[in-house]
Amino acid sequence: MPETMAVRALWFSGGRLHLIDQRRLPGRKQIRHLSRVEEVAEAIRTLTVRGAPAIGVAAAYGMVLAARRPHGSPESAARLLRSTRPTAYDLFVGIETVRTAWVAGKDPLQAADAYRARIVEECHQIGEAGASLFRRRPRVLTHCNAGALATVEWGTSLAPLRVARDRGAPIFVWVDETRPLLQGSRLTAWELQEEKIPYAVIVDNAAGYFMQSGQVDAVIVGADRIARNGDFANKIGTYEKAVLAKENDIPFYVAAPWSTFDLKRPSGASIPVEERDPAEVLRIAGHPLAPARSPARNPAFDVTPARFVTAFITPGGVAPPRKVAELVRRRTPFGDVSNEPPKGRKTVERH
Repeated sequence: MPETMAVRALWFSGGRLHLIDQRRLPGRKQIRHLSRVEEVAEAIRTLTVRGAPAIGVAAAYGMVLAARRPHGSPESAARLLRSTRPTAYDLFVGIETVRTAWVAGKDPLQAADAYRARIVEECHQIGEAGASLFRRRPRVLTHCNAGALATVEWGTSLAPLRVARDRGAPIFVWVDETRPLLQGSRLTAWELQEEKIPYAVIVDNAAGYFMQSGQVDAVIVGADRIARNGDFANKIGTYEKAVLAKENDIPFYVAAPWSTFDLKRPSGASIPVEERDPAEVLRIAGHPLAPARSPARNPAFDVTPARFVTAFITPGGVAPPRKVAELVRRRTPFGDVSNEPPKGRKTVERH
C-alpha cells in the first residue's frame, strides 16, 4: 500500500488529535488541534470531522484523550461521545474498541492506533476489490463525500475509483452537490481536484437527467450504517439516486468497511435517523434561502432498501445484498457493540 495519500483527514501525535476542519473547505484548509475529549465530541457534533469511518477513528482518539486525564472514566467518556451523532455505526465501534482496551488495563493509544490502521487498510482493500467494476463503466456518479476526508485515508466510494484510475481507467466523476451542507461540491470536488481525477459538479436534481441521457455508467456511494438484510443509511438523497439508477438500469454500488455493518439491526426500519437544525436548510453561508420564519425539516440521512443495491464493495470482496451478512460474519474483526444513542437528539453545525 502507498505510504502517503494526497488527503489525510486526521492523525494523532504529540498527545493531540489533529484533523482537517471540513467546515472550512474548499476555501481554507485549516487544521484543528484537540487535546480534550470534550473538544473531540464537539468536533463530531458540529461536523468539523464527518464521515462514518472518520468519526469512528476520531472518537477512538477521543477516548485516548479521556484516558490520559487524571481519574478519567471510560464510561463517562464513552457516554459523551456516543451522544454526538446517532446514525453512523462506526462511531460506536471506535468508542467500544478503545473502551474495552481501557477497561482491560491495556494501552488505549495502542488500541486506537490499531483501529485507525485497520480502517485505512480496509478502505484500501475496498479500492482493490472494486476497481475492476469501473474499468468498462468509467463515468461514475457519487453522492455526498465518501473519500479520504470521510474515512481518514483512501475513502470508501472513492477508493475503487482511485485504484481504477491508477490502473489506466478513464475515470470521470459526476459529483452531486449534496444539499443542504454541500458535502459533494465542497468536499468530494476538493478531493478529486487534489487527486487530479476529472469531475463535474451537478445539482442534486440533475442526476436523473444525466442517467436518462446515458452519461452515467455506474453509481457508487458510501454508507453510515448497514443492516443485516442489506438496507443501509446514507446521506439524505441517496435513496432517490438508487431508485433512479434502477429505473435506468445502472449498477448501484455501496462501499463500506466492516465497522459500518450492524448485524444486530435486522432491517433499515430500525436504523436511527439523525435530524439536524432546520437552519441548515434555510440558509447557506449566512444568506437566507426562504422567507423569514419559514418552517423546515432536515433529516440528515435516508434509508435505501437492499433491493436497489447491485452489490456491496467490502474489504473481503464484492457481494450482493443477500450474501453480505454471511460475508461480514466470516470476516469482521469487531464484536458486539453497544450503540444506542440518546433518543431525540438534534445536532447543529455551527458555521
